[in-house]
Amino acid sequence: MRNYKLISLAAILTLAIAITSCGNKQAKSETTAEAVESKGMEIDSLLANAETLSGKEVTIQGVCTHTCKHGATKIFLMGSDDTQTIRCEAGELGSFSQNCVNNIVEVTGKLVEQRIDEAYLQQWEEKLKAQTAKKHGNSAAGCDSERKARQEEAVNSPEERITNFRKRIADRNEKEGKNYLSFYFIEATKYQVQE
Repeated sequence: MRNYKLISLAAILTLAIAITSCGNKQAKSETTAEAVESKGMEIDSLLANAETLSGKEVTIQGVCTHTCKHGATKIFLMGSDDTQTIRCEAGELGSFSQNCVNNIVEVTGKLVEQRIDEAYLQQWEEKLKAQTAKKHGNSAAGCDSERKARQEEAVNSPEERITNFRKRIADRNEKEGKNYLSFYFIEATKYQVQE
C-alpha cells in the first residue's frame, strides 16, 4: 500500500511538472549557443541589437502574424509579443508561402535599416498630393502589421502618420541628437516554415 501511494505521488508530481512546463509558452530570454544556431536569434534580441547588426546576415525565428496580400512579398514575424515584430521581404525569393501565417518561420537574410527623416516625409507628402503613393493594407492609413512593427499609434490617414512621425523625430532629436527614425527589416535569402 505504501509503494502504491509513493508511485501515485510521483505520478502526480510528474504530471504537474509536465503541465506547467508545456503551458509556459513565453520565449526564454536566455538561450544557449546551440539554440541560437539551430533556431535562429530571438526577435526581441535582434531588435534590441539592430543598430549593431545592421548590414549583417542574421537568422531569426518567430511566429508569422501576417503575409502581405499583394503577392506575399512580405511577412511579419513576432517575438515575445506584438510590440516585438519585424518585417521580412522576399526580395529575390519572389514571395513567401501562404502557409507561413500562424506558423513558426525561420528566416535568414540581411538586416537592413530604413531611415525616416524630413526628406522622406516630404517625398511621401508629394506622392500623396500627386496621388502616386503606393497603398498598403486595407485602409487609407496603411498596413496594420507595418504600423505595429514600427510601434505607431492608430491613425485614420497617411497625413496623421506623417504628423506622428514628425513628432517622434523631434522627440528623438531632442533626446539623442538624431533627426531620423530607424526601422529595420530583413531582406530574406532563405526561409523555412515549421509546421
